[in-house]
Amino acid sequence: MKKNQTMPILSIITINYNNLDGLKKTLESVINQTWKEFEYIVIDGGSIDGSADYIESQSKYIDYWVSEPDKGIYNAMNKGINAANGEYLLFLNSGDHFYNSQVLEQYHSFANEYDMVFFDEYRVGDNISGVVKFPAEIDFSHMYTSSLSHSNTYIKKSVFDVVGLYDESLKIVSDWKFCILALFKYNCSYLKVDGFLSVFYLDGISFLQDNSKERNQVLNEYFKPFLNDYKELVSNRLELNKNRSLLNSNRFKMLKEIEETRLGKKWVSLFFRVYIVLFSKKKLKEVLK
Repeated sequence: MKKNQTMPILSIITINYNNLDGLKKTLESVINQTWKEFEYIVIDGGSIDGSADYIESQSKYIDYWVSEPDKGIYNAMNKGINAANGEYLLFLNSGDHFYNSQVLEQYHSFANEYDMVFFDEYRVGDNISGVVKFPAEIDFSHMYTSSLSHSNTYIKKSVFDVVGLYDESLKIVSDWKFCILALFKYNCSYLKVDGFLSVFYLDGISFLQDNSKERNQVLNEYFKPFLNDYKELVSNRLELNKNRSLLNSNRFKMLKEIEETRLGKKWVSLFFRVYIVLFSKKKLKEVLK
């Protein structure tokens, strides 16, 4: 069921499966945006909780929707990509919602040049909320341990022609795989924007489930020659941070202050003299043996 055949700047894609309450929250967030020159696509996986009826009741706000069985999250997201006409895509999946009703009016103009445009992340969990500030420049170590939030990232549709669609053989980290390949294999351009586009809830599959097996599978397939060097670099960095923490400790600062006093300098001088004498005697015994 498709309405809009023109190319808008932005296509917003929502996937849903048996999450009627979350779908309502997401759809209302989209409808209430003050800037409305976008295409809206909803991909439902054949829900039996009333989601399809609700989507149909709101169809005047939706450019394309379908409710049919799919093969999982990434299969549904790929359906949305194939259906989209927009130059840029934004995945706002069922349960996600925009940060406020003005964010697209405030930030849509950034979807104009770069392959990917990402924003900071506002996270909400059980009785907690917090902010994740992303750096202006993304290095490999960031993507090795973290990722970009798809609900806070504009992706130029043409990038999927270069990198490929989401890997449907992966159950948890396919969006992470897409990002790390786009940035570090295909050198896609990107822009970091200070601000929040949407609210990220800490109840998604990629956050709650252990994804280390799939991540290691991707890293070994595409970046194996660099992994040993990278792991050594991380180990050295952790050791450096540990030593830096020791140098900044109150105990070390106190010892340093004592050392710089006249009495402290005498004690240090005496310590090294005794150490040299003892060490020399030990070496002499080893030579005589």
